[in-house]
Amino acid sequence: MAIHYREFGRGKPLVFLHGGWGYGIYPFDRQIAEFEKRFRILIPDRSGYGHSSRVTGEMPLDFHRRAALETFSLLDALAVEKAILWGHSDGAVIAAMMGLIAPERCAGLILEAFHFFRRKPGSRSFFERFAAHPEDLSNETRKLLAADHGEMNWQTVLRRNCAVWFRIADSVQRPDEDLYDGLLGAVQMPVLFLHGSLDPRTEPGEMDRVRQELPRATMRFIASGQHSPHSEDDAWQECNASAREFILSNA
Repeated sequence: MAIHYREFGRGKPLVFLHGGWGYGIYPFDRQIAEFEKRFRILIPDRSGYGHSSRVTGEMPLDFHRRAALETFSLLDALAVEKAILWGHSDGAVIAAMMGLIAPERCAGLILEAFHFFRRKPGSRSFFERFAAHPEDLSNETRKLLAADHGEMNWQTVLRRNCAVWFRIADSVQRPDEDLYDGLLGAVQMPVLFLHGSLDPRTEPGEMDRVRQELPRATMRFIASGQHSPHSEDDAWQECNASAREFILSNA
């Protein structure tokens, strides 16, 4: 398995972890410009995404945990002992799991567009639509996905991610089951949540549950932010300002 990664700058490690549709659709260009002068920025493509090795078959239900272990293997290969992790969407879930698996290797966690619940009924119709009809995506979005994953592969990436979320939702016994098996509160390192106040992928009460689990964490709601505040024109500056304060305090 070959893992492709991007690298910018020099200094203490800062690792960005992309969401479920890959890096290209929500790039961290504005964060690279902000932090590359003081940090060694690493941005891997997870297996099955971008320029990393392609995979076949369904994504496993525990793909977030597997991706966390894969990311640690990459950091081992790059001789990175400890880093600040900034994860977006699925990447935020992966970053949180890394914090649970090996807290000594995580200087801090930035969790953006975070997912807590296993079952996300408010997003089901969104995923069903685009899993069945990826051509309904905007022309710009299709071009970004094709540039990231390849013209012949981007629909596979999209459908695999949608399908695993259906299966995760269908596996629950109770509607409030979380992705962390009740262990999120065990995260000990500093945590910053960056969350768009208009995020359409967030369930009612979801972030309240997160606050209950991690009352020590800092939570910043970006007023005009949607699902990717770091890359949105009306939200990235506020997002960067909050991240800058957190990163410089914990590097």
